[in-house]
Amino acid sequence: MKTAIISGATGLVGKQLLQQLLAHPTYEKVIAVVRRPVEIRHEKLIQRVIDFEQLPSVLEGVNADDGYCCLGTTIKTAGSKKRQYRIDHDYVVQFAEASHRSGVSRFAVVSSIGANVFSTNFYLRTKGEMEQDLKKIPFSSLVIMQPSFLMGERNESRAGEKIALGIMEVVSPLMIGGLKKYRGVSDTSVAASMIREIQKGQTGIQIIRSDQI
Repeated sequence: MKTAIISGATGLVGKQLLQQLLAHPTYEKVIAVVRRPVEIRHEKLIQRVIDFEQLPSVLEGVNADDGYCCLGTTIKTAGSKKRQYRIDHDYVVQFAEASHRSGVSRFAVVSSIGANVFSTNFYLRTKGEMEQDLKKIPFSSLVIMQPSFLMGERNESRAGEKIALGIMEVVSPLMIGGLKKYRGVSDTSVAASMIREIQKGQTGIQIIRSDQI
């Protein structure tokens, strides 16, 4: 029986992932590293409410086998590019480093389709730099999820996103061939794929796009 550690458990994918980890027979314990307590109560769940500015020291003494990261924000929520970079890059990398020191050998993270260190788009460049730095950590297995538009019930519902979601639900089935990787994908599917890829136990780096989820 193993222990999983997860950050970003209150976000779109993270909420689904936490529930699936708690239900998964492989894991005896699930450690959720959060800024605020989650409402779920479960015998497997151990919550570590932390200040992410104190990473990685606040995770000293924690032991786990598999790590999952769904940390991420939008520039609107973050308030500035500097703050968004802090969350989407720095916190993710620091959590991964702390997880590795805690014994984690297999790590899965949510990134984005189009992530590229040379992108002129700030968001995609940030994700690309995050991926690049995670690859420097000697995990036996690193799973990088690169979904396109994420479909699910968001904490903050915005009119623009509702319109985009409606369009994506119609257009996605029409995306074939090289366009399949741009299909919208549900939050539950991304979460399930993260667990599935980690359980395969493959070594090295795996990039999983929407058409593979």
